[in-house]
Amino acid sequence: MTIVPAMPDPPIETTKRLLPWLVAVAFFMQSLDTTILNTAVPAIAQAMNVTPLDMKSVLASYTLSLAVFIPISGWMADRFGTRRVFASAIGLFSLGSLLCGLAVDINMLVACRVLQGMGGAMMVPVGRMTMVRTFPKSELIVAMSFVAVPSLVGPMLGPLLGGLIVHYLHWSIVFLVNLPVGLIGLLLVWRFLPDYRQDKTNPLDIVGLVLFGSGVALLSYVLEVFGDHRLGDLEILGLLGLSVLLLAGYGANAMHTKYPLLRLSLFRLRTFRAAVGGSFFSRLGLGGIPFLFPLLYQIGMGFTPVQSGLLMMPQALAAMGLKLIVPKILARFGYRTVLVANTMILGVLIMGFATIDVGTPWWRIALQSFVLGFFTSTQYTAMNTLVYADVTDEETSAASTIASTGQQMSISFGVAGASLIAAFFVPDDLRSEPAALIHGVHLAFIVLGLMTMASSLVFMPLKKDDGGAISRQKG
Repeated sequence: MTIVPAMPDPPIETTKRLLPWLVAVAFFMQSLDTTILNTAVPAIAQAMNVTPLDMKSVLASYTLSLAVFIPISGWMADRFGTRRVFASAIGLFSLGSLLCGLAVDINMLVACRVLQGMGGAMMVPVGRMTMVRTFPKSELIVAMSFVAVPSLVGPMLGPLLGGLIVHYLHWSIVFLVNLPVGLIGLLLVWRFLPDYRQDKTNPLDIVGLVLFGSGVALLSYVLEVFGDHRLGDLEILGLLGLSVLLLAGYGANAMHTKYPLLRLSLFRLRTFRAAVGGSFFSRLGLGGIPFLFPLLYQIGMGFTPVQSGLLMMPQALAAMGLKLIVPKILARFGYRTVLVANTMILGVLIMGFATIDVGTPWWRIALQSFVLGFFTSTQYTAMNTLVYADVTDEETSAASTIASTGQQMSISFGVAGASLIAAFFVPDDLRSEPAALIHGVHLAFIVLGLMTMASSLVFMPLKKDDGGAISRQKG
């Protein structure tokens, strides 16, 4: 199979100049949506008469929906063309955002978040796929870093904008701010995005999609209800066992299917295995952080939503401002050294937030957030580009699909896991008590930090020169 243009594309120089900005539209929408919602969690919970910890279903349902539907994004792009799929994804995401703003209870909100996730599932992996097919590997780190710069405006604006909205306006506005961005994105994408597809598409693995999607959805549900005492221990164990069986069934099906949903044979590549596995396990710790910050700042320490948003801005400012330094770091030290050391540092930084309490100076909180933002940015750029170090052009679609699926699964599990850990340390009758909640969140930070440090082991098998074609490591 060969990759061919589905429609006439702009000249290559025009494409290289505009493509990072077009892909950044999708990254911006997703990052803004997530971060703006994190800040609004307490206000939405109060409006819908649920506890803030119950809002994890709203956060997790979106990332879970991404994990379930991302596996077909590569097939869709190969079959119908990257431009058509990318534009449709932005449209579906925008529709889901509109319906979320009209939700009247938490169940309707969760359902609309799933619809949002269906659109979001196509945006990021198809955007990355288009980038990898347009830029040579030697230019990939710089291009990917550039894409992330405008997209990081979302996390920078999200916490503050969310705080302002819930303080002065209605909570539903947090879902509507993406609509003008989506409309502009649709116009630009349809006009300028390169349109790649394969001249011959393999049949879709329907059995694999059902097995994998059901297994991931059930596993996420078990994590969500585990700490809520909705189900008994035997029921929890039964559902957990069923989810494991479904995922194992997918693995068996993939081994005997000519064209599996996720091409697991790519894990034979050391760089791909380390990038995807390390990304999954390190994001389990990092994925729960955005859920814990608003709980600590607003409920535990009594800050307003606006103040909470301001305290989270330095993390995004560091990630955005220092993003272009990351290619130089990788060129100097290489992937193995950077990923092993950076993951350990991240674990220590996460645990450092367990020292923040009532009376902690605001400048110290901002400084810790700034440092965390820089090392998080380094981690994500390194992992996202190492995925493509040794894959061929024909494997780009499958590699992007697997990487994005693992990433979103880890974020979904990270949110559920952070909530579960916090709920474990804070009894039900004390969740509205600031002192008890602060203590529980502190313990959750320590656990997530240790989990992040342990994930550095996944990067150990890398060799010193792995990924050199991308990092252009010196010496």
